Amino acid sequence: MAYDYSSLVQTIKRWADQASSAGWINADIARQLSDVDARTPDTLFDHDGSRPLIVAFMGGTGVGKSSLLNRLAGKAIARAGVERPTSREVTLYHHHSVAIKHLPEQLPLAQIKIAEHDDESRKHVVWIDMPDFDSTEQSNKHQVLEWLPHIDVLIYVVSPERYRDEKAWRLLLAEGGRHAWLFVLNQWDRGQTEQYEDFKRQLHKAGFAEPIIFKTVCAEDPQADEFSALEATIGSLATEHIVKQLEQRSAQIKKDELKQNLQGTSRLLGSAASFQPVPALWQEQWQRTAQVLQQGFAWPIQQLAQHYADHSADLLGNPAAAKYATTGAKFNLWDDWAEARLDDALDEFVINADQLGIPVSPLKRQLSALREKAPKIIQAQTELAARQALANPGNAVHRGFLKFMRLCEIILPLAAICWVGYQVFIGYYTSNMTNVDYLGVDFAIHSSLLIAITWLTPFFILKKLKPSLEKSALRGLNKGLTNAINMIDGEVLQVIENIGSQHAEQIKQLAGIVELCGVADADRQPSIDSNSPLSRMLID
Repeated sequence: MAYDYSSLVQTIKRWADQASSAGWINADIARQLSDVDARTPDTLFDHDGSRPLIVAFMGGTGVGKSSLLNRLAGKAIARAGVERPTSREVTLYHHHSVAIKHLPEQLPLAQIKIAEHDDESRKHVVWIDMPDFDSTEQSNKHQVLEWLPHIDVLIYVVSPERYRDEKAWRLLLAEGGRHAWLFVLNQWDRGQTEQYEDFKRQLHKAGFAEPIIFKTVCAEDPQADEFSALEATIGSLATEHIVKQLEQRSAQIKKDELKQNLQGTSRLLGSAASFQPVPALWQEQWQRTAQVLQQGFAWPIQQLAQHYADHSADLLGNPAAAKYATTGAKFNLWDDWAEARLDDALDEFVINADQLGIPVSPLKRQLSALREKAPKIIQAQTELAARQALANPGNAVHRGFLKFMRLCEIILPLAAICWVGYQVFIGYYTSNMTNVDYLGVDFAIHSSLLIAITWLTPFFILKKLKPSLEKSALRGLNKGLTNAINMIDGEVLQVIENIGSQHAEQIKQLAGIVELCGVADADRQPSIDSNSPLSRMLID
């Protein structure tokens, strides 16, 4: 179970790192998910089989924790006295065969005292005396918090004077379900039954239905108390079966806590359905912005069309001069006003998307590139359309008619010349065969006029119906602007589609991790007998 929990923690960390880098969660949430505590009692040992039960005395200043450990050992192994704070170090008391050689690096190793014994009856228990967590010494609190994840059973020691300590209750409520708890009302020779009952009521409010409380006396010649019952209870828990139960229960509680945190993060991500209105939001926003842009571009386009018409020869035939004709024009479509309109549209769109309850940082990141790309799209599309319009001025019908006139400009004069030549030849031939006069002056005038008319008519029609380059450039620029606006719209919709896919994938991944947190491993988790002392040591 510990391995499963550790693997789950690593999976969460990897997801949090990539989600944070992509902008789906902020750095604080990623840090909160990545700082999950993966420490367990099992991490204190380097072993392949069973391990001993880790039991710790915990309590406030002057309640007699160290005296209890010394009484257990039969000698002074933990420092005890009247000085406050009394305990500044962690004391480990265990059988010599237990190898605790791989203490975690984050533990303050310089403040750990280790004492060994040879008592085989206590072989499967490691006893720990914790520092006074309510001390003014901050290092004491730090040591307690660092050691708590490595504890199976906490023996919470109080005295009749200090059983209502506020700091102790805060720690008890914070750690409650992660450990098994036994309670010792020490210095009972100075206590009263009312204090015991009040302490029991306080524990009941904290979640213990039937807390196990031992009354002990730490005097040189202690009266008959319940210390031996305390030791016997700990001994009954020091089995591989109980240790496995505690491990798996603690891991499942941690997984439940992870599940709650991940569910909170999932709410911040929103649902896949919440992303569906985003494309419609953009199209509505862009429709308004596109109308404003087209209206604002009307005058610059007219000026730019005139400029293109004046430099059409350079634009189409002289590459060296074409650069000035396109980029050197004093009328630039994309200016600060246009950029401000685009920025306003994108910003308002992001705000509207944010109101849907979805993260917008990934959307902002990908749309920021479009802010720089939009001017290039406008420039490229309008220039291309203007070149095409100048290369093919007029519409298709107009161009077809002019093409026909250019053909007539050649064919009609040639036909007229052929007809006149034919008449000259026939007239000459006929005049030799008969007494008919030759063609004469009238024929010469009329034939000349016919040839002139057949040539001049198409010529003047071509000249008068020649398309306006300015109008062609204007038409091309408007077409290019429309194409550019549609391309920008398409670019944003593509970004939205990509973000939508990524959003759905993030939700799917997070849901999978949440599902893993809910797996209780029922086949591997031993049930806790309701009649066993262990069931009374756990918070409901």
